[in-house]
Amino acid sequence: LEVDPDEVWLKRRARQRGAAQYTRFSRAGARFVVSEGGHRFHVNLSDYLDTWLFLDHRKTRALFAAEAAGKRVLNLFAYTGAFSVYAAAAGARSTTTVDLSKTYLEIAAENLELNGLAGPQHRQVRADATTWLTDRADRSMFDLCILDPPTFSNSSAMSDTFDVQRDHPALVEATLDRMVPGGVLWFSTNRRKFKPA
Repeated sequence: LEVDPDEVWLKRRARQRGAAQYTRFSRAGARFVVSEGGHRFHVNLSDYLDTWLFLDHRKTRALFAAEAAGKRVLNLFAYTGAFSVYAAAAGARSTTTVDLSKTYLEIAAENLELNGLAGPQHRQVRADATTWLTDRADRSMFDLCILDPPTFSNSSAMSDTFDVQRDHPALVEATLDRMVPGGVLWFSTNRRKFKPA
């Protein structure tokens, strides 16, 4: 590919067992801005296993954005908020970006600002999405939602483990309870042998 070896970042994803979790493994700070679909996003190639932007969802983000104009959009397990950026840029009335990670939500806010989309109508919520959905203190309702949970999570900030195969029926039901009649829910998973319940 004629890429200078100093510009190549090699990472290996391995199955985590028990309480093991991926953590920050570098402070090299290979952080810069990339463009996708007319939008700009912060990425970090060095410090974490993931780069802050999942490329496999490029087409999905564009399709999702095509439905977002005028909608109240919910982005669950939002990571760094790329779906929120796409929706906001497409004219969403509001976006709510929910993730358990403070770092990822800070990047989500930076991504909105980077695209000139920051404002009170685009909020970030630090919470376990499964708990937040049933929170009686915030009963906001939504027209459009992207639900892209991890395959598995054992985060110490969660009260229990999460397994998408086991937990998706209850998660989908809880999400639908936060949708207006006629609202649209997009569900995504990377689990190879996933079977809808």
